[in-house]
Amino acid sequence: MFSNNDINFEALKRKAYNGRWATLEDGIIPLTAADPDFRIAREIEQGIIEYLKDGYLSYGPFSGLPEFKKSVADHFNKEKFGSFSPENVLAVNSAAQGMFLIAAYVLSPGDEAIILDPVDFLFKKSVETAGGKVKLCPVDTITGNIDFEQLAALINPKTKLISICNPHNPLGKVYSAEVLRKVAEIASAHDLWVMSDEIWSDIIYDNRSFHTYSSVSEEAKKKSFTVYGFSKSFGIAGLRIGAVLCNDEEILADFTEKSNFNSTIEGVSTLSQIAGSLALERAKPWYKEFLKHLQSNRDFAYHLLSTSEIVTPNFPEATFVLFPKIENGLSSEAFAQHVLQQGKVAIVPGSERWFGKGAEGHIRICFSTSQEILEEGLNRMISSF
Repeated sequence: MFSNNDINFEALKRKAYNGRWATLEDGIIPLTAADPDFRIAREIEQGIIEYLKDGYLSYGPFSGLPEFKKSVADHFNKEKFGSFSPENVLAVNSAAQGMFLIAAYVLSPGDEAIILDPVDFLFKKSVETAGGKVKLCPVDTITGNIDFEQLAALINPKTKLISICNPHNPLGKVYSAEVLRKVAEIASAHDLWVMSDEIWSDIIYDNRSFHTYSSVSEEAKKKSFTVYGFSKSFGIAGLRIGAVLCNDEEILADFTEKSNFNSTIEGVSTLSQIAGSLALERAKPWYKEFLKHLQSNRDFAYHLLSTSEIVTPNFPEATFVLFPKIENGLSSEAFAQHVLQQGKVAIVPGSERWFGKGAEGHIRICFSTSQEILEEGLNRMISSF
């Protein structure tokens, strides 16, 4: 189901944008944007067709279709130790939009937010777009561990928000309930909001358990938002569908109002919400096979890169990206440019632009493709030096 023969390269070259097949010259292998190379589950495809058969695409409820909200709440409660009701869920246009809306809700111009370093660039961008100032809390690029002393030291009267990425992109770290409780204790002591981006929480290896942030303590539940999306685990990035979850219904109602979701100014395509519900209710068998394939790719890529002498790979507990350390003295940008020009492989440099200052000296490699493509890409990268 996930071999080279299952990839429609013609379709990818027409449709896969964001640094992938449709944006690159022929002959270049993209191991870049975190988006699967495989077609979506048949259950999602057939369910969308079924939904369209009566010919109606009417307005849905402003906060989201009841079936969508229920399927997201059930998924978190069954798989992630959550305690959400459908009323705790707001449908949004992607996890990324959720992050931006939360920053806008929590921060006033000049307020400060603490984010991890390194971490995906959207954390910084969402804070700055809301007029806030970013404070970076270092994360160990090998272990993924948060520097809690530094986290506490960054807090001052202007601090309003701590944002975490769990599982962590690009380090692949899954934060334990114990670590999350420490974040909650610090946030609660200073009356801070916490945003937990959990878009990667379905892509977790070795049967490791995952605790959604608000599940770990009463403090965590009290003043937090959780962000979720479907693009990583179900490959429907183009449908722009995600969710914001909050255990406090009054807070979520206020958030929904202030984010303009109580009118037709905002709102999410009903078709996208149906796809999200189908993913969680019917496509789990496909997803489980996909996860097995990804774990096999992770192991394969780790072992291949471990003997390369050019980079030292990390061993992600989650996500389908690797974040190897460069060992040949090149900067992240120079390494990525060299591999693109000499090896015809596109990778993401660990530059400040994409992941923050702490990412320098690393590259990010996406492995949500066939093993054949992955092997060819990694061998090209290694032999280009």
